[in-house]
Amino acid sequence: MNNTAAEAGLVKYKESSGRKWKRIVRNRYIYLMILPGVLYFLIFKYIPMFGLVISFQDYLPYKGIMGSDWVGLKHFSRLFSEPEFWNIFKNTIVVFVVNVTFYFPIPIILSLMLNEVGNAFFKRFVQTLVYIPHFLSWVIIVSISFVMFTMDGGIINEMLTYFGFQPVNFLMSSGWFYPMYVLQVIWREAGWGTIVYLAAMAAVDPGLYEAARMDGATRIRQIWHITLPGIRTVIVVMLILKVGSVLDTSFEHIFLLLNSMNKDVAEILDTYVYTAGLKQGQYSFSTAVGLFKSVVSFILVMGSNWLAKKAGEEGVY
Repeated sequence: MNNTAAEAGLVKYKESSGRKWKRIVRNRYIYLMILPGVLYFLIFKYIPMFGLVISFQDYLPYKGIMGSDWVGLKHFSRLFSEPEFWNIFKNTIVVFVVNVTFYFPIPIILSLMLNEVGNAFFKRFVQTLVYIPHFLSWVIIVSISFVMFTMDGGIINEMLTYFGFQPVNFLMSSGWFYPMYVLQVIWREAGWGTIVYLAAMAAVDPGLYEAARMDGATRIRQIWHITLPGIRTVIVVMLILKVGSVLDTSFEHIFLLLNSMNKDVAEILDTYVYTAGLKQGQYSFSTAVGLFKSVVSFILVMGSNWLAKKAGEEGVY
Protein backbone atom coordinates (compact mmCIF):
# COMPACT_ATOMS: atom_id res chain seq x y z
CA MET A 1 0.00 0.00 0.00
CA ASN A 2 2.78 2.41 0.96
CA ASN A 3 4.78 1.48 -2.14
CA THR A 4 1.78 2.18 -4.34
CA ALA A 5 1.25 5.62 -2.77
CA ALA A 6 4.95 6.44 -3.14
CA GLU A 7 4.93 5.38 -6.80
CA ALA A 8 1.81 7.47 -7.43
CA GLY A 9 3.43 10.48 -5.78
CA LEU A 10 6.59 10.01 -7.86
CA VAL A 11 4.56 9.80 -11.07
CA LYS A 12 2.63 12.95 -10.10
CA TYR A 13 5.88 14.77 -9.34
CA LYS A 14 7.37 13.79 -12.70
CA GLU A 15 4.25 14.94 -14.53
CA SER A 16 4.31 18.26 -12.68
CA SER A 17 8.01 18.75 -13.46
CA GLY A 18 7.38 17.89 -17.10
CA ARG A 19 4.61 20.50 -17.33
CA LYS A 20 6.88 23.11 -15.73
CA TRP A 21 9.66 22.44 -18.22
CA LYS A 22 7.18 22.62 -21.11
CA ARG A 23 6.00 26.02 -19.86
CA ILE A 24 9.62 27.19 -19.55
CA VAL A 25 10.41 26.06 -23.09
CA ARG A 26 7.22 27.64 -24.41
CA ASN A 27 8.03 30.96 -22.69
CA ARG A 28 11.79 30.75 -23.27
CA TYR A 29 11.99 34.20 -24.86
CA ILE A 30 10.37 35.81 -21.81
CA TYR A 31 12.89 34.10 -19.53
CA LEU A 32 15.65 35.18 -21.89
CA MET A 33 14.53 38.80 -21.49
CA ILE A 34 14.88 38.67 -17.68
CA LEU A 35 18.29 36.94 -17.90
CA PRO A 36 20.32 40.21 -17.98
CA GLY A 37 18.58 41.42 -14.80
CA VAL A 38 19.17 38.09 -13.06
CA LEU A 39 22.84 38.11 -14.06
CA TYR A 40 23.22 41.69 -12.85
CA PHE A 41 21.91 40.89 -9.37
CA LEU A 42 23.84 37.63 -9.24
CA ILE A 43 27.19 39.14 -10.24
CA PHE A 44 27.00 42.53 -8.52
CA LYS A 45 24.74 41.85 -5.53
CA TYR A 46 24.89 38.21 -4.41
CA ILE A 47 28.37 36.94 -5.28
CA PRO A 48 30.08 39.94 -3.54
CA MET A 49 28.33 38.91 -0.31
CA PHE A 50 31.00 36.26 0.19
CA GLY A 51 33.45 39.14 0.70
CA LEU A 52 31.62 40.20 3.87
CA VAL A 53 33.73 37.67 5.73
CA ILE A 54 36.65 40.13 5.77
CA SER A 55 34.71 42.32 8.22
CA PHE A 56 35.65 39.67 10.83
CA GLN A 57 39.30 39.59 9.73
CA ASP A 58 42.36 41.81 9.57
CA TYR A 59 42.30 41.48 5.81
CA LEU A 60 45.56 41.90 3.94
CA PRO A 61 45.44 41.73 0.13
CA TYR A 62 48.70 39.78 -0.20
CA LYS A 63 47.42 37.13 2.24
CA GLY A 64 43.94 36.90 0.76
CA ILE A 65 40.73 35.95 2.52
CA MET A 66 41.89 32.45 3.44
CA GLY A 67 45.21 33.63 4.89
CA SER A 68 44.12 36.74 6.81
CA ASP A 69 43.85 36.60 10.60
CA TRP A 70 40.43 36.34 12.25
CA VAL A 71 39.65 39.08 14.76
CA GLY A 72 35.95 38.50 15.46
CA LEU A 73 34.00 41.67 16.30
CA LYS A 74 37.06 43.92 16.62
CA HIS A 75 36.06 46.24 13.76
CA PHE A 76 32.47 46.52 14.96
CA SER A 77 33.69 47.45 18.44
CA ARG A 78 35.88 50.12 16.91
CA LEU A 79 32.98 51.34 14.78
CA PHE A 80 30.64 51.91 17.71
CA SER A 81 33.33 53.38 19.97
CA GLU A 82 34.46 56.14 17.61
CA PRO A 83 32.80 59.53 18.31
CA GLU A 84 33.17 60.40 14.63
CA PHE A 85 30.94 57.48 13.65
CA TRP A 86 27.92 58.76 15.60
CA ASN A 87 28.13 62.19 13.97
CA ILE A 88 28.31 60.51 10.54
CA PHE A 89 25.41 58.23 11.48
CA LYS A 90 23.37 61.28 12.55
CA ASN A 91 24.16 63.03 9.25
CA THR A 92 22.99 59.96 7.32
CA ILE A 93 19.70 59.85 9.22
CA VAL A 94 19.15 63.60 8.73
CA VAL A 95 19.76 63.27 4.97
CA PHE A 96 17.19 60.45 4.84
CA VAL A 97 14.61 62.40 6.87
CA VAL A 98 15.07 65.48 4.68
CA ASN A 99 14.73 63.29 1.59
CA VAL A 100 11.51 61.62 2.77
CA THR A 101 9.96 64.80 4.17
CA PHE A 102 10.57 67.10 1.22
CA TYR A 103 11.12 64.83 -1.79
CA PHE A 104 8.85 61.80 -1.28
CA PRO A 105 5.52 63.72 -1.54
CA ILE A 106 6.61 65.69 -4.64
CA PRO A 107 6.19 62.87 -7.24
CA ILE A 108 2.76 62.09 -5.76
CA ILE A 109 1.64 65.72 -5.98
CA LEU A 110 3.10 66.08 -9.49
CA SER A 111 1.33 62.87 -10.58
CA LEU A 112 -1.99 64.15 -9.24
CA MET A 113 -1.53 67.39 -11.16
CA LEU A 114 -0.60 65.61 -14.39
CA ASN A 115 -3.53 63.23 -14.00
CA GLU A 116 -5.92 66.18 -13.96
CA VAL A 117 -4.59 67.63 -17.24
CA GLY A 118 -7.14 67.12 -19.99
CA ASN A 119 -5.05 68.13 -22.99
CA ALA A 120 -3.16 64.98 -24.02
CA PHE A 121 -0.48 66.83 -26.01
CA PHE A 122 0.28 69.25 -23.18
CA LYS A 123 0.33 66.37 -20.68
CA ARG A 124 2.87 64.38 -22.72
CA PHE A 125 4.97 67.52 -23.24
CA VAL A 126 5.14 68.25 -19.50
CA GLN A 127 5.87 64.61 -18.71
CA THR A 128 8.78 64.58 -21.16
CA LEU A 129 10.05 67.86 -19.75
CA VAL A 130 10.12 66.61 -16.15
CA TYR A 131 11.57 63.19 -17.14
CA ILE A 132 14.65 64.64 -18.88
CA PRO A 133 16.71 65.59 -15.75
CA HIS A 134 16.69 61.93 -14.63
CA PHE A 135 18.90 61.03 -17.58
CA LEU A 136 21.54 63.57 -16.54
CA SER A 137 24.27 62.26 -14.23
CA TRP A 138 24.81 63.76 -10.79
CA VAL A 139 28.07 65.21 -12.10
CA ILE A 140 26.12 67.34 -14.58
CA ILE A 141 23.42 68.29 -12.04
CA VAL A 142 25.96 69.38 -9.43
CA SER A 143 28.07 71.15 -12.06
CA ILE A 144 25.06 73.18 -13.22
CA SER A 145 24.29 74.06 -9.60
CA PHE A 146 27.93 75.06 -9.08
CA VAL A 147 27.83 77.41 -12.06
CA MET A 148 24.58 78.96 -10.83
CA PHE A 149 25.46 79.33 -7.13
CA THR A 150 29.21 80.01 -7.10
CA MET A 151 30.34 83.35 -5.69
CA ASP A 152 32.66 83.82 -8.67
CA GLY A 153 30.17 85.03 -11.28
CA GLY A 154 27.25 82.74 -10.37
CA ILE A 155 23.90 84.01 -11.66
CA ILE A 156 22.18 83.70 -8.26
CA ASN A 157 24.79 85.77 -6.41
CA GLU A 158 24.94 88.24 -9.29
CA MET A 159 21.17 88.77 -8.92
CA LEU A 160 21.50 89.16 -5.14
CA THR A 161 24.22 91.77 -5.63
CA TYR A 162 22.17 93.58 -8.27
CA PHE A 163 19.23 93.94 -5.86
CA GLY A 164 21.48 95.20 -3.07
CA PHE A 165 21.94 92.00 -1.04
CA GLN A 166 25.21 90.47 0.12
CA PRO A 167 26.42 87.42 -1.86
CA VAL A 168 25.91 84.06 -0.13
CA ASN A 169 28.41 81.21 -0.20
CA PHE A 170 25.84 78.49 -0.92
CA LEU A 171 28.37 75.83 -1.93
CA MET A 172 30.68 76.06 1.08
CA SER A 173 28.10 76.67 3.81
CA SER A 174 26.92 73.94 6.18
CA GLY A 175 23.59 75.70 6.58
CA TRP A 176 22.84 75.54 2.85
CA PHE A 177 23.91 71.94 2.31
CA TYR A 178 20.51 70.30 2.98
CA PRO A 179 18.47 72.79 0.88
CA MET A 180 20.95 72.38 -1.99
CA TYR A 181 20.79 68.60 -1.66
CA VAL A 182 17.01 68.24 -1.58
CA LEU A 183 16.40 70.77 -4.38
CA GLN A 184 18.80 68.86 -6.64
CA VAL A 185 17.07 65.56 -5.79
CA ILE A 186 13.65 67.06 -6.58
CA TRP A 187 14.92 68.56 -9.82
CA ARG A 188 16.43 65.29 -11.04
CA GLU A 189 14.08 62.62 -9.69
CA ALA A 190 10.60 64.13 -9.19
CA GLY A 191 9.52 63.63 -12.81
CA TRP A 192 10.86 60.08 -13.01
CA GLY A 193 9.11 59.22 -9.75
CA THR A 194 5.72 60.01 -11.27
CA ILE A 195 5.85 56.98 -13.59
CA VAL A 196 4.76 54.49 -10.94
CA TYR A 197 2.02 56.71 -9.54
CA LEU A 198 0.59 57.63 -12.96
CA ALA A 199 0.46 53.93 -13.84
CA ALA A 200 -1.42 53.25 -10.60
CA MET A 201 -3.84 56.10 -11.31
CA ALA A 202 -4.55 54.68 -14.76
CA ALA A 203 -5.81 51.50 -13.08
CA VAL A 204 -8.45 53.35 -11.01
CA ASP A 205 -11.98 52.60 -12.27
CA PRO A 206 -13.24 55.61 -14.33
CA GLY A 207 -16.78 54.76 -13.24
CA LEU A 208 -15.96 55.95 -9.74
CA TYR A 209 -15.19 59.43 -11.06
CA GLU A 210 -18.41 59.52 -13.08
CA ALA A 211 -20.45 58.52 -10.05
CA ALA A 212 -18.69 61.13 -7.93
CA ARG A 213 -19.37 63.87 -10.51
CA MET A 214 -23.06 62.90 -10.61
CA ASP A 215 -23.12 63.30 -6.83
CA GLY A 216 -21.64 66.80 -7.19
CA ALA A 217 -18.09 66.04 -6.03
CA THR A 218 -15.51 68.65 -6.95
CA ARG A 219 -12.12 67.76 -8.50
CA ILE A 220 -10.46 68.09 -5.11
CA ARG A 221 -13.02 65.74 -3.55
CA GLN A 222 -12.49 63.22 -6.35
CA ILE A 223 -8.73 63.31 -5.78
CA TRP A 224 -9.09 62.95 -2.03
CA HIS A 225 -11.76 60.22 -1.97
CA ILE A 226 -10.99 58.25 -5.17
CA THR A 227 -7.50 58.86 -6.59
CA LEU A 228 -5.50 58.82 -3.36
CA PRO A 229 -7.24 55.73 -1.91
CA GLY A 230 -6.76 54.06 -5.30
CA ILE A 231 -2.99 54.49 -5.19
CA ARG A 232 -2.58 54.11 -1.43
CA THR A 233 -1.09 50.62 -1.73
CA VAL A 234 1.52 51.84 -4.19
CA ILE A 235 2.41 54.75 -1.91
CA VAL A 236 2.88 52.39 1.04
CA VAL A 237 5.10 50.03 -0.99
CA MET A 238 7.24 52.91 -2.24
CA LEU A 239 7.56 54.25 1.31
CA ILE A 240 8.65 50.82 2.61
CA LEU A 241 11.31 50.62 -0.11
CA LYS A 242 12.39 54.15 0.77
CA VAL A 243 12.72 53.22 4.43
CA GLY A 244 14.95 50.31 3.40
CA SER A 245 17.42 52.78 1.92
CA VAL A 246 17.64 54.88 5.09
CA LEU A 247 21.43 54.34 5.33
CA ASP A 248 21.98 53.92 1.60
CA THR A 249 21.88 57.47 0.31
CA SER A 250 23.25 58.55 -3.06
CA PHE A 251 27.03 58.32 -2.62
CA GLU A 252 27.87 60.05 -5.89
CA HIS A 253 25.57 62.99 -5.19
CA ILE A 254 26.77 63.57 -1.62
CA PHE A 255 30.40 63.05 -2.58
CA LEU A 256 30.17 65.77 -5.24
CA LEU A 257 28.62 68.21 -2.75
CA LEU A 258 31.08 67.36 0.03
CA ASN A 259 33.90 69.77 0.84
CA SER A 260 36.03 70.75 3.81
CA MET A 261 33.63 73.53 4.86
CA ASN A 262 30.42 71.45 5.04
CA LYS A 263 31.96 68.13 6.09
CA ASP A 264 30.44 68.36 9.57
CA VAL A 265 26.94 67.90 8.10
CA ALA A 266 27.67 66.32 4.69
CA GLU A 267 29.85 63.36 5.70
CA ILE A 268 27.67 60.22 5.60
CA LEU A 269 28.30 56.50 5.93
CA ASP A 270 28.82 55.98 2.19
CA THR A 271 31.50 58.66 1.92
CA TYR A 272 33.01 57.39 5.18
CA VAL A 273 33.30 53.88 3.69
CA TYR A 274 34.93 55.34 0.57
CA THR A 275 37.47 57.29 2.62
CA ALA A 276 38.29 54.45 5.01
CA GLY A 277 38.23 51.65 2.43
CA LEU A 278 39.63 53.00 -0.81
CA LYS A 279 41.68 56.01 0.28
CA GLN A 280 43.08 54.65 3.56
CA GLY A 281 43.11 50.93 2.74
CA GLN A 282 41.08 49.85 5.80
CA TYR A 283 39.22 47.15 3.90
CA SER A 284 37.99 45.14 6.87
CA PHE A 285 36.75 48.18 8.78
CA SER A 286 34.94 49.66 5.78
CA THR A 287 33.34 46.26 5.09
CA ALA A 288 32.13 46.16 8.69
CA VAL A 289 30.49 49.56 8.17
CA GLY A 290 28.84 48.28 5.00
CA LEU A 291 27.56 45.16 6.78
CA PHE A 292 26.15 47.31 9.58
CA LYS A 293 24.28 49.39 6.98
CA SER A 294 22.86 46.30 5.29
CA VAL A 295 21.64 44.74 8.56
CA VAL A 296 19.94 47.98 9.67
CA SER A 297 18.27 48.40 6.26
CA PHE A 298 17.04 44.78 6.29
CA ILE A 299 15.54 45.21 9.77
CA LEU A 300 13.81 48.44 8.76
CA VAL A 301 12.32 46.88 5.62
CA MET A 302 11.02 43.89 7.56
CA GLY A 303 9.68 46.11 10.34
CA SER A 304 7.97 48.63 8.06
CA ASN A 305 6.45 45.82 5.99
CA TRP A 306 5.10 44.21 9.18
CA LEU A 307 3.60 47.53 10.30
CA ALA A 308 2.04 48.04 6.86
CA LYS A 309 0.35 44.64 7.04
CA LYS A 310 -0.83 45.36 10.58
CA ALA A 311 -2.42 48.55 9.23
CA GLY A 312 -4.29 46.54 6.60
CA GLU A 313 -2.04 47.24 3.60
CA GLU A 314 -0.53 44.62 1.30
CA GLY A 315 3.13 45.51 1.92
CA VAL A 316 6.02 44.45 -0.27
CA TYR A 317 5.49 40.68 0.18
